[in-house]
Amino acid sequence: MSATPPTPLYRQLLSARFDDLPPTVRTLHERVGFHRYRGKVEVERGDGALSRLCAWATRLPAHGRGTIDVEIDSAAHGERWSRLFAGRAMRSRLWANEALLCERLGLVTFAFRLEVAPLGAGHAVVWHVAKVRAMGVPLPRRWFEGVGAREYERDRRYRFDVYATLPWVGRLVHYRGWLDVD
Repeated sequence: MSATPPTPLYRQLLSARFDDLPPTVRTLHERVGFHRYRGKVEVERGDGALSRLCAWATRLPAHGRGTIDVEIDSAAHGERWSRLFAGRAMRSRLWANEALLCERLGLVTFAFRLEVAPLGAGHAVVWHVAKVRAMGVPLPRRWFEGVGAREYERDRRYRFDVYATLPWVGRLVHYRGWLDVD
């Protein structure tokens, strides 16, 4: 008797709305097991001392543009992502908890509410911060209103747009680009 394959993380969280996503976004998020993707990215970083400290604590990428390699290992318990910017890895672990997408980045754990929203002629996954903990200590959600992401498709390519700006700190990072998803 064969085991039932695990339900992919995004399908768990988005339910029927998952089917509204464009093909490349669905493909990237419905695969189980290990997959590698390559694309291009542009990264803008804040330059203040506090911005650099916060970026270090969450292992955010350095300023620049070039190639990005993304490795995703998806299993029943969640996903492990490794994003390689100019050879430097930004690793995170993602899992579902109470209908939220949780992501551990360095010393910080975020919980995001995912939404499928119209974007141009299609739909996008939009990430909204619901909760944040730094080294296990809860932080005020209002501090993170400038943190989020969008995943969408344009020109038959998977696209991403990730941004993080904090009050009193300014921009931590804004990175955007595309991946080839076969």
